[in-house]
Amino acid sequence: MTTKTQTPTVPEHGETVFIPLNKLKRHPQNARKTPHSEASIEAKAASIAAKGILQNLVVEPETDAEGEPTGCYLVSVGEGRRLAQLLRAKRKEIKRTEPIRCVIDTANDPAEISLDENVTREDLHPADQFERFRELAETRGWGAEEIAARFGVTAHVVKQRLRLGAVSPKLMQVYRDGDLTLDQLMAFAITEDHARQEQVYEHLSYNREPWIIRRDLTASNVAATDRRAILVGAEAYSEAGGTIIRDLFTEDRGGFYEDAALLDRLALDKLEGIAGQVQEAEGWKWVSAHIDWPHAHGLRRTYPQPVELSEAVETAHDAAQEELERLSAEWEDADVDLPPEVDQRFAELEAEIERIDGRRHAYEADEIARGGVFVVLNHDGEARIERGFIRPEDEAPEPEEEEAEDSSTVIDGVRVNVDGEIMGGDEHDCDGHPVSDHGPEDEDAEDDGKPLSDSLIRDLTAHRTLALRLALGEQPDMALIAVTHALAAQTFYRGGGDAHCLEIRPTSSYLASHADGIEDTAAAKALEDRHAGWAADMPRDVAELWGFVAGLDHASVMALFAHCASLTVNAVKQPWETHKRHAVATADRLATAVALDMTAHWTPTVRAYLGRVTKAQILTAVRDALGDKAADQIADRKKPEMAEAAEQLLAGTGWLPPVLRTGRPAWLADERQEAPATGDMPEAESAEATEDEAFPVAAE
Repeated sequence: MTTKTQTPTVPEHGETVFIPLNKLKRHPQNARKTPHSEASIEAKAASIAAKGILQNLVVEPETDAEGEPTGCYLVSVGEGRRLAQLLRAKRKEIKRTEPIRCVIDTANDPAEISLDENVTREDLHPADQFERFRELAETRGWGAEEIAARFGVTAHVVKQRLRLGAVSPKLMQVYRDGDLTLDQLMAFAITEDHARQEQVYEHLSYNREPWIIRRDLTASNVAATDRRAILVGAEAYSEAGGTIIRDLFTEDRGGFYEDAALLDRLALDKLEGIAGQVQEAEGWKWVSAHIDWPHAHGLRRTYPQPVELSEAVETAHDAAQEELERLSAEWEDADVDLPPEVDQRFAELEAEIERIDGRRHAYEADEIARGGVFVVLNHDGEARIERGFIRPEDEAPEPEEEEAEDSSTVIDGVRVNVDGEIMGGDEHDCDGHPVSDHGPEDEDAEDDGKPLSDSLIRDLTAHRTLALRLALGEQPDMALIAVTHALAAQTFYRGGGDAHCLEIRPTSSYLASHADGIEDTAAAKALEDRHAGWAADMPRDVAELWGFVAGLDHASVMALFAHCASLTVNAVKQPWETHKRHAVATADRLATAVALDMTAHWTPTVRAYLGRVTKAQILTAVRDALGDKAADQIADRKKPEMAEAAEQLLAGTGWLPPVLRTGRPAWLADERQEAPATGDMPEAESAEATEDEAFPVAAE
């Protein structure tokens, strides 16, 4: 007996039925030929998981070649929802036979209704989306993570939409009306202060670029890259009640600290705490904390002096150094990471060597008892501790020279004793006039112990000076030592001007009076560290300085000479100093000779340059660095906006104003002229590139 196959029952048009997921197929006439994105499918899957399928699928029965129903259904409308359910089934969230609510449509053209669903639908306005996300957070108490899970987006996207939803309703309406772009709205969202947002909006000019809006909104705030913010830290600032404004739409590098006064107080508190620790640990008479270096302190400074360590300590240092060198040699060629115990031993040895080396120089107890310490915020956000400053009232009294009691007096320029007799080293006639030393000497006075006369000593030492000049001019190495001694005596010692016999007087211009904040720069700190290093090596008594300098090797003498000479450089241009024309030219030649690269020490910021020159000069700078196109992009802006934009454009370009550029040395120019027109040696090209970096071509 043959069993007849039962034909599947076909629902009628318009009927709502539940069809197993594995019985649903994509309709070949679906209008969407570009596949759904993975993000779209993920979002739909998350939404269905949280809320179910809110909109029915529209399907029609599938038939075979003979027109008989196969039991499967083709999805005309809702293919994205079908794919989302398949994704959930793949993840074992539902079964593949999960019933899906569908509406049967056998009357309409599948291609038309598929197209109609996507063409006639109007997407929700972004402003409505932002505000609805905000309402979910406020009314339901949902966080960004939970909202993200329910809508299939990342938590960061939700945070962005929540922030946009917090923009002033007034500005949100401007955005709805099309008078603000989404980028501009995102710029306003950097703060949630509606009054501040509206104030900035009302004062915007025709130029409404997002970066200008962000700049104006954060004008009174402090960037997280500021040295005060680095010292205090975000956590301590927040705990003190400070608010950090974060830009969720651009790279803000840590945000902006809203309360500058609070940040200043916290920074000073931390510096004072560090100063107190230094005073307690080291015993200084006073400490003083400052955010900026106290340029006008006017105090003399002392430096630590060499200390001879005990034999036991030196032995410990040598042992640690030997073990460090042995371990370094042992693990030098190792291709694997150091074992934790070896890495820890390296750190211990390095710390021990550094600790012992730190004891090689120390301040005398008397200087610590009379001196003090400045703790200042460095340019990199670290505390800068500068020791050894002596206040005038704490200076040790100068030793008084014992003088024999003198009861003489001066009458008409001649010194006489109590009996009215003429006194002094020189002999005088009866009228009180000095008698020449070149006449016959009183032979009867040869044995009375009388010293040489002042005029004779002056005569003899003049001849000695002449001979010294002749001899020193014939011995360049000794001349170097003598000049270095004279410079060092006046550079490192109080009253050192009388400790040498060369009439050389070094002077050092006070640069802080010409450029505000210059002593807080990295270059100033590097120079101070170099000076402190030499000062720590100087003998305590200036009388021992000659032996110290003479005992240095040639390289060290040259280094000390160079340091002392460098402190006398003055290339500052003053408008009234027209007579310094040759000095300025020499400064340019010196810069060329030392291959000075000012890009390592200076950048064209609004504060340093761009805000202090004309619009034409700003455009010239941008044109020099980046060409006409970049300059034309900012040419129609007002000066403050132009300066801000130029600072961003010039960042990293290495552009310098002509006054800071270093000229090309003559020897390099000569070599270029002699070089062949075409080069075939890669090494020469490499060398030329290096020279171009060292000596950028100045603007014509």
